[in-house]
Order: sequence, then structure tokens, then C-alpha cells
Amino acid sequence: MCNLVQKYNIPGPRYTSYPTVPYWNDATFSGKQWKETLVKSFKESNQKEGISLYIHLPFCESLCTFCGCHKRITKRHEVETPYINTVLKEWQLYCDMLPERPIVKELHLGGGTPTFFTPQNLQELIRGVFRKADRAATYEFSFEGHPNNTTKEHLQSLYDVGFRRVSFGVQDYNERVQKAIHRIQPFSNVKNVTQWAREIGYTSIGHDLIFGLPFQTLAHVEETILKTKELLPDRLAFYSYAHVPWIKGNGQRGYKDEDLPKATEKREQYEKGKQLLAEVGYTEIGMDHFALESDNLKKALDEGALHRNFMGYTASKTQVMIGLGVSSISDSWYSFAQNVKSLEEYNHLVFNDIIPIYRGHILTQEDRIIRKHILNLMCRLETSWSNKNEEFMQLAETLNRLQEMELDGLIEISPSKLTVLEKGRPFVRNVCMAFDTLLHQKTPQTRLFSMTV
Repeated sequence: MCNLVQKYNIPGPRYTSYPTVPYWNDATFSGKQWKETLVKSFKESNQKEGISLYIHLPFCESLCTFCGCHKRITKRHEVETPYINTVLKEWQLYCDMLPERPIVKELHLGGGTPTFFTPQNLQELIRGVFRKADRAATYEFSFEGHPNNTTKEHLQSLYDVGFRRVSFGVQDYNERVQKAIHRIQPFSNVKNVTQWAREIGYTSIGHDLIFGLPFQTLAHVEETILKTKELLPDRLAFYSYAHVPWIKGNGQRGYKDEDLPKATEKREQYEKGKQLLAEVGYTEIGMDHFALESDNLKKALDEGALHRNFMGYTASKTQVMIGLGVSSISDSWYSFAQNVKSLEEYNHLVFNDIIPIYRGHILTQEDRIIRKHILNLMCRLETSWSNKNEEFMQLAETLNRLQEMELDGLIEISPSKLTVLEKGRPFVRNVCMAFDTLLHQKTPQTRLFSMTV
């Protein structure tokens, strides 16, 4: 495995979309086309499956240096109400454009730190959304909670408006690692919020863990996993730290490359964590996710319903996902659109009745075919081109690029199907890269992505 890690550890996307954001074609994109594709897709899917909503709440009181999310650091909580008013105004702009009342199947609050906001303001946000929309018959509402500032009142208030899933950012329990990433939180805080969520009635509690952090050792990962097993969250994200200081700026420049575990050490950390999690009943889901038998992410895997989008892995698919808030990304299946990243520009556009997107991509027919193959690989570790409508022009070149991985025993290719073998799971991003024709047509001249291992 050591030699394979060295061979395949190259920069590559995490494939929460295809095409990936650096390869969006802004030249052929317009706000008018985005609205047209959104309305088309909404008509096709709203009554059948509903839509997903992602709401970005960007505020944090302090900077966590591992974080790659778009955020605004402030201790001024008077920003809460104006921001919520702007998000609800943006939602109004979308609802005015759509031909019927939206049916929301999935809703996720991300950040930033959603629990920066008071419980009362979060309730007002959700109630404001559903003044203009209905809940699907089976819906899932989830949010990201910071263990240091998530109160029992936060959990109860969001439960009262329909939330049943929460994920807590843990990362690592070692004090030196926590200091390096500027995220000091004792185990007792995580234990408290996990127990409160269970007592209140949340049916899916998740912990987010990271390996490959600065100064992190195999022993640190073992300690973190053993503590996690004490609390037995329903699902886990256990993913590789993405070191991209050329994108994320000062936060990730606070430590040197030599402070980070080497690729082979990162792989050892992951394999050890995976082994410890398997011992207590966690199943590996797609890439970097684990769930207990009772969690609906595991059930979705068993039923072939697992899906991946800009929010990561989800237990069900919707054709339409609308992103609200600064920097949020929306997906109509036929196109992507991203909101402006400046809070001031976002406020200005929304209150001038302009949907605040600044870039996007209209998917071609070939884009949509390749997107399906990459989704299949990321969610089911296999894909097929047995039907003509699953073929694309560069399929032969794609399979040629994969020959080396097949010789290394990572994948199996038949005349009309590709399967990622157990040995190949750590390299699923590399398999997807072979399908990424845009990546091969235009090799990046500068670093865009984190390393795949």
C-alpha cells in the first residue's frame, strides 16, 4: 500500500460536483440561463421529489485554521438579524420566480458556525423559509453545531422546527493539534452536546473527524477514535485535511509543510481509524464517511439511494438544490450557480431584487453523462455504460487512462462496467479523475486541489 500511496497521491478534486468549480465555463453562463434551467428542473421534480435547501451562515467568533469554508470572523452578534432578513429576502426572490410553492425535502444549515446565531434567530429563519414553502412527506433537516457554543436550547429549538440530524465538528482531541488548528474544545463539551441531542430525540448524530492535521500522529488518531467510540455517534465523517494555503490564506500559513504528516502516515491514520470503527459496527460509506446500521445513510447505501452534492453525502436525491446566503452554490442538475462571496455585495444585490449569483456553469449533455458516472463511483464504487446513453466521446481514452490502476489491482473493468475493488477504495478520487475529461483537456498550471491521499 505504501508504494501505491506514493504513486497515486496527486492533487485532485473531491467531486462534490462535475464539472468541478475551477472548470466551470463562465463564458457561456448567464443569470437568465440559470433561472431558465432552474424553473425547468423545478417543474420536472418539485411534486415528485421536492427540493433541497442549503443555507450558509458564515459567522464565526474565531478562525479555525484547518477550515476551508467561506466565513466572516466577528464577535458582533448584532449581525444576526440583518443577515437572516437578507437570506429570507433572497428566498423570496426565488419563490417569486418558481411556478408553484416549493416542497422542501432536505434542509441543511452550514457555515461558518450556524450555532453562532441565537436559538430564537435560527427558529425565525426556519419559520421564515416555511412561510413560502411546504415540507415533503418525508423530510430531513440538519445542521452543523460547534461543541463549544451549541446549547441545549439550540438543540431543542431546532428540534421543535423539524431538525432530527446534527453534526458536531470534533476534528481531534489532542491538545497540541487543537492549538495548531485553533480549535480548543475538550471531550466533555462534545460529550455534553451529544448526550443532549440524544435526550431531546435527534435520530442521527454525527461527528466530523480529520486526519492529516498538523502535528497529528497515529497515536492521536487512535485516542480520538477511542473517545468517539465511547459516545457512538450514528455517523462519522473521517476525512483528510486539505492543505491549500495558496487558496485559504493566512490561516493555513500558520504551520509549515513539515509539520504535517506525510502521505503514508496519513494513510496509516485512516486505516487505523477505519479498523477501530469497524470493530464497533461502523460501515464505510462512499469516501471518508461511516455509519452505524441504524443510520439512514447506511440504509440509503443498502437501497442504492445514496447521493452526493455540494453538501457531501446525503441519504436521498433531489434534482434541485438551492443555496441561500453568501458564497452558497445552487444546482438545477442542468446548471450550477454560485452566490457572491462578499457580504456587502450580497446584501446590496438582494435588496435591489437581484439574485446574487456571480458565476456558474451550464452543463452540456456530455457533462451530465460524465457527472452520472462520477456520482456512481463516489456513491456505489461502480459505474456502467451498458446503454448507449451512458457512453460519451472520450470513454475509450478514459478506460485507457485506467489501465494502470487495473494492473495495480485497484479496479476491475469489464466490457461495459467498472468496479472499484476494496484495495482501490482509498483511490476513488483518482478513478474519478480518469473520467474528468475537462481536467485532462486543460491541465492546471497552478495548484487548485488538495492531495488525493
